[in-house]
Amino acid sequence: MAQRTDYYGVLGVSREASVEDIRKAYRRLARKYHPDLNPGDKAAEDKFKAVSEANEILGDEKKRKMYDQVGYYSESGMPNGENPFGQGGPGMGFGGFDFSDFLNQQQHGGGGRRRNTPPPNQGGFGNIFSQFFGGQQQRPEAQGPEKGADLEYTLSIDFWQSIRGTQVRMNISRQDLCSNCGGSGAAGAAATTCTECNGSGNVTQMAGAMRFTLSCPRCSGSGKMRNPCGVCRGDGRLAKMDFVDVRIPQGVASGARLRVAGKGNAGTMGAPAGDLYITVRVEEHSFFRREGDNIEITVPITVPEAALGAKIEVPTIDGRALLKVPMGTSSGQKFRLREKGVSNARKETRGDQIVEIVVQPPKANDERTRELLRELAELHPEDPRAELWSKV
Repeated sequence: MAQRTDYYGVLGVSREASVEDIRKAYRRLARKYHPDLNPGDKAAEDKFKAVSEANEILGDEKKRKMYDQVGYYSESGMPNGENPFGQGGPGMGFGGFDFSDFLNQQQHGGGGRRRNTPPPNQGGFGNIFSQFFGGQQQRPEAQGPEKGADLEYTLSIDFWQSIRGTQVRMNISRQDLCSNCGGSGAAGAAATTCTECNGSGNVTQMAGAMRFTLSCPRCSGSGKMRNPCGVCRGDGRLAKMDFVDVRIPQGVASGARLRVAGKGNAGTMGAPAGDLYITVRVEEHSFFRREGDNIEITVPITVPEAALGAKIEVPTIDGRALLKVPMGTSSGQKFRLREKGVSNARKETRGDQIVEIVVQPPKANDERTRELLRELAELHPEDPRAELWSKV
């Protein structure tokens, strides 16, 4: 199981300690418990290993972040999620801190030359740690089957296509399986099992008593050896233009996102393809306005129709409908036509149509019309703005 050690407590620092505070605490404790300064002291040796391990974890931003989140640090390459340092901890390498000058000074009175210091990059722990923790060599990622990426497209349709539904053929660019190799990425014969890892994709390296599991360098973790296809260069996919028939459901609204399964980029090594996602943009109509599942419209009426009342025809998305305008209707009044709006297939309901009335005055282009209007004014001398003045 992964070790759950309180590394902050080991170093005697708070969880908010800076990198410099951690390094200072480590230097102080490492000098105190170094095995060369405490020969034969098993407790001091164990303490030195503990502070070295704590410094290795807390002194690295990535490892410290993982430790803060889950309470321990574990490399994915280690078997059973064990701590990569084992029981001995990173102190076997002294946590990246060189004590040789300090020890020489203690043993020779200062100023001594380093003794038995191995040159860098000569194998052993250095090479293993550089592969495992980054360093100069990055651990290769396993190249197993990978699901194809999803694609995003925007589709513009007109108002009536959104109301009634339709089917649209789209021309999209996507990665499809290579016809030359059938998506395998291999040329000629089928891929063979890698002889280095026996098809597992992993190899084991030993460093003393420590064992490391790494991706196979021969097959890059795939477990297979093959000659790459000369057409797709081993990827198994090629970019192509493809026609996709998209069904637009009845009542779709602007901004809706539709999914077409399996029409994204093809996957690798037999993995499934991604999906195609289409964002719908609906063009505006000249007089119909959509609000949710309701349709709104503004309809003008004459002064006599407003004053005396009338039955008028108004346009709807289904055709014409009869609306009764009551006597004394004024501009801005709204009337509802039930279930004359947009059908919602998901809710199995239908919206309404909201009709806003605008009273349109007559054009007084002739004397007779002006005379009648003057007579109307004499018959109704009341001021329609009187209520406004009373509240000023």
